Order: sequence, then structure tokens, then C-alpha cells
Amino acid sequence: MDQEKRVLLAFLISIAMLMLWRALFPPPRPPKATAPAPAKATSAQPTAATAMPTPPPKPVPLPVAQGVKTEEIVVEGDLYRVTLSTQGAKVKSWVLKKYFDENEKPLDVVNGPACETLGFPMSIHLDDQALSARLNSAFYVANPPGTALKAPVKVSFTYSDGKVRVEKEFAFGKGYEAHVEASIFDGERYRPLAVAWPGGFGDHSLPIKDAEARSLAVYKAPEEGKPRTMTLTKIKEERLIPGPLELAGSADRFFVGVFLPDSPPDAAFRVNVQAWTPPEWKEKEPAKPLEAILASPEQKPLAFRLFVGPKDLDVLRAEKPPLDGLVDFGWFKWFAELLFLPLRYIHDHWIHNWGWAIVILTLLINFAMFPLRLKSIRSAQEMQKVQPLIKSIQEKYKQYKFNDPRKQRMNEEMSKLFKEHNINPLGGCLPMVPQLPILWGFYRLLDLAIELRHAPWALWVRDLSSPDRVHLFGYDFPVLPILLILTTFIVQRMTPMATVDPGQQRMMMIMPIAFGFFFFRLAAGLNLYYVTANIVGIGQQILINRIAPRPSAGLAPAGRQKQPQPSGSGGGGVRNGVL
Repeated sequence: MDQEKRVLLAFLISIAMLMLWRALFPPPRPPKATAPAPAKATSAQPTAATAMPTPPPKPVPLPVAQGVKTEEIVVEGDLYRVTLSTQGAKVKSWVLKKYFDENEKPLDVVNGPACETLGFPMSIHLDDQALSARLNSAFYVANPPGTALKAPVKVSFTYSDGKVRVEKEFAFGKGYEAHVEASIFDGERYRPLAVAWPGGFGDHSLPIKDAEARSLAVYKAPEEGKPRTMTLTKIKEERLIPGPLELAGSADRFFVGVFLPDSPPDAAFRVNVQAWTPPEWKEKEPAKPLEAILASPEQKPLAFRLFVGPKDLDVLRAEKPPLDGLVDFGWFKWFAELLFLPLRYIHDHWIHNWGWAIVILTLLINFAMFPLRLKSIRSAQEMQKVQPLIKSIQEKYKQYKFNDPRKQRMNEEMSKLFKEHNINPLGGCLPMVPQLPILWGFYRLLDLAIELRHAPWALWVRDLSSPDRVHLFGYDFPVLPILLILTTFIVQRMTPMATVDPGQQRMMMIMPIAFGFFFFRLAAGLNLYYVTANIVGIGQQILINRIAPRPSAGLAPAGRQKQPQPSGSGGGGVRNGVL
């Protein structure tokens, strides 16, 4: 039997077996369905035609929790003193106990008068402005009760009117960092909210213009290397910085207050400049305090850490994540930080005065750079010697345009001249290149180091971080900038110039005056550094002029040389001959 017949036979046997099985074992019959009894229609039971949709569940009623009056709770640690108010559960003041303002009072980074108008730190912001205003003025119940608490401690505030419950919790530790959690629950869900620090931040005892120029909004995304900044005076309208954010907040020259979200992907940051007129002002331009807002779009509590403290590198590096990037030393950051190590060592171990520490470090730097200075000056002397020859070559080709092929001959002749006299045209500049990072790093260091804030030097200089002034005859005289102009002028007169052109020399003489005006409003520590460097430069130039005196006269142009007087001639004159 072939394969096809076997398959057909198997198919027929299978059908026969199924029919036989169904005949021998029939399936049971299902029971008869009975019709349900008709329901009696009543007025309480709507019919299908009049059925209403199921209403949503009502919000869960919330227990009422409300305070009866304004109470202030003071939390004190070794480094800070924070005053909280039960009205709005807001921060009324945040004092950094180790620092003082320009009036020699403990520094309060909260601008009280501005906040009376614009709102106090830790205010709640919602889309519903009426609800926000009500919650920020309501009386909360504080736990633990009391008016004076010692850190470390947790302080919670609760408010509920039966429809909305608001909770804020502040956890203070021993350092400059606090943990804050805020939530709004309406009986069904947590509502998205934002927490703000309005009214500005920093040392508000400074003049308004100085404070504005130094006020910054700072923020940083997790993937970025360093924080970004926006100067207060350049912020013209409200700006939203979407998340994720690793930090966001406000800063001035020496202090910083930043939010550090527990959940960076959920956090957004909004910055806004609000107009506010100080009480002592009349019709002048209003100040512009900075409002910083941290928001969570998710339906859950907003949790974050709040760092309020100095821009001290050691303190900032101890934070997690490290916050030392908030001190912006610029392009030569590493040089500035390396220079700070010997400056602090000199202050801590040699002399406990930051002004004299600057003087000593300036001396050490200038002595270390003396070989480069000597090489630069010698190169300038050689260039000055051949300047008449260079000028004659330039005069020879001055009638040709820049793109004229014959102009190339001038460069060839000048290169030949430099080669004959073994002169490197860049020899006066190259030795200065290694000094530039040090000079700029020291400049940024002395401008931003918080250790120099309110640090005295001697005599009239009582604050190395501020411009020095001496009040005489009813006027304020900037002594160090005046000394800077004089010493810079003396250094220029003693230093050989690579050019003999009178116009260029006169232009160089203007530089000390421009330099002095530039440093007029800069810190006394910076002026002290440059004045000291100039005085050292004068002493070094005296030594260099004795070792390698400047040439008495330049070389005569090609084709005309000074000739000695022929023997036997009468008179003592000098005769010029033509070669």
C-alpha cells in the first residue's frame, strides 16, 4: 500500500472513531433557562431610560488644623540663626553668625524690607494665585511648640481648612545645609507646587548698585561640568529653566543660597527680577531683587536640600555634590586655587594678616619670575638698538600697498636684519606668556576669596575686599590707585621700550592713568598686589640697568654710518661720511 492510501485510511478510521464515541457517550443537555421575575418599578429606582452616570467620589474630609496667631520660632546652630514664622510657615531671617554686614551687624541674607513687599523665603506658589495668597498668610500649627530651638532639630508646620492640607518640614543640622519638604493635599491627590525665595539674597547692607552688579541666578544640570550664571542686571524678564536640575538658586559675590532637589528630573527653576523701591528712596530707579522658584510638576511632595552659606572653598567642597564650582575663578581656575594654598599657608603659619600675606606672596612670585623679566628686558633692549634700521626699511617700502608682491621684500629684509643681530622679534613677549595665568589667577583670587572680606591690612585699609578710601578735607582719596598710577609710570620710564616712535611712546605713557581708573573701584587687596609688584619691579629694573644698561644710541640706518675724525684734521667736530 502506497503512502497516499495509508493517509486516506487513517483519516477514515479517525472519523469513524469520533462518530462511534459520540453515539456511545452523548454530551449532557443544558438546563432550561427560567425568565427572571419582573422588578416592580418605584420612584426610587430609575429605569434604563432615566439612569444617571455614577458621580465621582467626594474628596476625603480633612481634619482642621489652624493656628490662632503669629509666632516666631528661632532655630540656632553654631553657624546660623534662622527665624521661622507660623504665619505662612516662612523664613523671616537667615543669619550667618560668623559673618557681618557693612554696618558690623550679623549678616542676614534675607532682605526684610523687600520681602515685606515681594514675599518671604519658602513661600508657596500655585497656579491659583488666590489660594497661594491665602496659604502664605494663614496661621500654621508648629511642632514642636516653642520659640527657641537648638539644632539639630526638625520643625514641621501644618495647616488645614478641611478642604486643603498644607505641610512643611524643615530639618536643620550642624552645617549650612537644611532639608525642606513641602506638600499640598486636597483630599484626593497631591497638587503640584513651587517654593520660592523672593526678595533677593546676600549682603543687603551694600549700596544698591554694587549689590545688583554682584547678584546672580545660578543653576546646573546634572550633565554640565560647572554651574551657569545670569547677572541680575541682565535679566529683563521671567525665565524658566526646565529640569532636570542638580542645583538652582541665587548668589552674590561671597554668599550663595541654592536649592538641591532630591529628585532632579522633577525639578524646574524659574528666575524673575521684581521691581522694589527701598524705603529711603523717593523717585529714584527701583532696586531689582531676584526671585528664585523651585517647582515640582509631579503630584507628590516637593523635597529638596537648601544650602545657605559662604563661598568658602573648603565648605563648598564638603557638600554632596561638591559646590566649589560656584566660585568662578575664570579660565585660570587651577592657578587661582594653587595660589590660594601658599597665600593661606603664609597667613596661617607666618603672619596672621591677609594684607601682609599678599605682600609676601607677591615678593616671592616676582623673585621667581625675575629671570623671565630679565630676558624680556634684554630682548627689548636689542630691539630698541635696531629700531632705526627697522624704521629705514619700513620707510623704503611704505609706498607699496599691503598686497603688493614687493611688500614681501620688506619682510625678507627685516628677517635678515634680525638674523644678523641674533634677535628674536617675539623675545620680549614670550617670557611674559608663563606669567599671564599667574597674574590673572591672582587677580581672580584676590577679588573672590571670602577670606579677604572685611580683612584689615594696615593704617587706612580696613577691608581688603573693598576699594580703599582716605577721607581728607571732605573728600575720599583712593590712595592705593594713586600709588598704582605713580609706580606704573616710574616702571615704564625705567623700562626700555622696543619702539622709538614718539607717538607710540606717548601712547604708552597714557597707560598708567587708564590702569589707575580701571582699578579705582576694585578691591584694596588687588591694588595692594599690583602696587607691591610695581615697587619690586622698580627695584629689579635698577638692578637690571646696572647689569645690562640700555644702549646709548641705536644703530645708524644702512648707507649712513658715523665716521671717526681723520688724523691730522683741525677742530674737534665729527664728520659724517657716505659709504
